[in-house]
Amino acid sequence: MTDHVSRRGLAAGAALLPAAALLASTSAKAATPAESTFDRIARTKTLRVAGITGALPYFSKDLTTGKWQGACVPMAESLAKIFGAKLEYVEATWGTAVLDIQSNKIDMSFALNPTPERALSIRFTHPMIIHPFGCLAKHGLNPKTWSDIDKPGLRVAYDIGSLHETVAKRFAPKAQHVGFAQQGQAILALQSGRADVVILAALLGLAAVGKNPSLGPYHLLTDPEVALPSCLGIQQEPDNRFRDVLNAWLDFNRGIGTMREDIIAGLAAEGVKRDQIPATLSF
Repeated sequence: MTDHVSRRGLAAGAALLPAAALLASTSAKAATPAESTFDRIARTKTLRVAGITGALPYFSKDLTTGKWQGACVPMAESLAKIFGAKLEYVEATWGTAVLDIQSNKIDMSFALNPTPERALSIRFTHPMIIHPFGCLAKHGLNPKTWSDIDKPGLRVAYDIGSLHETVAKRFAPKAQHVGFAQQGQAILALQSGRADVVILAALLGLAAVGKNPSLGPYHLLTDPEVALPSCLGIQQEPDNRFRDVLNAWLDFNRGIGTMREDIIAGLAAEGVKRDQIPATLSF
């Protein structure tokens, strides 16, 4: 009887072997970490960068040729060269770049402001620049402080999901807020009289005025002066090699002045002169 039971037990055990092996395999796969950004770039020889539409002087895209231009293009090319990789631009907006990083559509995005909420989802590098905020305003309105636009009858526009929206809601809560999908749409609203003010970080505001002087001057708002770091956004992952390379590249190129010249060249392409760049703009 014992021998009979033993044989049945052996048979049952043998029958379970494929399922056990499958479970072990599945468990091993689940425990295997995802491929790091560093390793993926090394394997595919491709660096995927967010191309932010309508974000001069950082990026602009020639609709005829599909070619990307702007201050961040030579920066992206420099980084791709370090990795021995080709560049792949993925169209994005400031509002979608964080989700694109999270979903592994891109490896990095230039010029993202680190916020605690964003830091829950992605990681940030050392700063590219320390970026003050201000606005474009309708003709006849010459705001100098945030209180000058924090009024119930004033329509304050911004691109949804960006730090422009965050800053507008924080420092002009009494104003009437008008959100748009893209920065260019907010500027068009100002031009057409559907908005009185457009909140913009300094480089973006300067580029907009350089491209279209009829928008009037860019107003750097104070009391308080709102200046935040602008960084590269990357994926959260245990492997720090990609972040370490980016940080070394940022520190080196900022130190030798290459980044400053790239940004100034991007602004100059939009008609902005060096003496129009606020002295408080650090990069």
